Amino acid sequence: MTLPLPAVAGMSAPPSFSDDATLIQESLADPDRFAGLFDRHADEIHRYAARRLDDITAAEDVTAETFLTAFRKRKRYDLSRADARPWLYGIASNLISGHRRSEVRRLKALARQAPEPADGFEERSAERVTADRLRPALATALAGLRSAERDLLLLVAWAELTYEEAAQALGIPVGTVRSRLSRTRTKIRRFLESPA
Repeated sequence: MTLPLPAVAGMSAPPSFSDDATLIQESLADPDRFAGLFDRHADEIHRYAARRLDDITAAEDVTAETFLTAFRKRKRYDLSRADARPWLYGIASNLISGHRRSEVRRLKALARQAPEPADGFEERSAERVTADRLRPALATALAGLRSAERDLLLLVAWAELTYEEAAQALGIPVGTVRSRLSRTRTKIRRFLESPA
């Protein structure tokens, strides 16, 4: 049997596990509680920003600005949503849009790279060779998408958000997510299947 630890003057009890909405609500009275949200999600948001921007410094800036913006807007957070990830991804996507030109330049540069030649069966599987050869074409296809299409596709593909979470992140209806994603996938498929 575990007994509760006695309270020590000047020290609060260790925080218990709370969902994101509870942390945000508690942070309204105790701003230090917001750090729990950062601890839970900062690495994930940083990985997403780094993949989108291909620049660690810019990804760090976007991550920091995401949580600063979230902290400033926490009073407006919908507390009926226990998981704040879609909200945070929405903020990050808006901030990444400020870096849009560099993202498109990076995708176009990646598209210009020649695929690496296969070294041999032992060193590379057929799937890896196919993926390497598709990378420039896929980068070109991504660079050719409208920013709203690219944001949605990458939130679902890279951040692994559900359709509902992506809709929440982008502030659009789930039906719009489904139709936009279907059209975007069709565009990419047609581009990849078209003769060079």
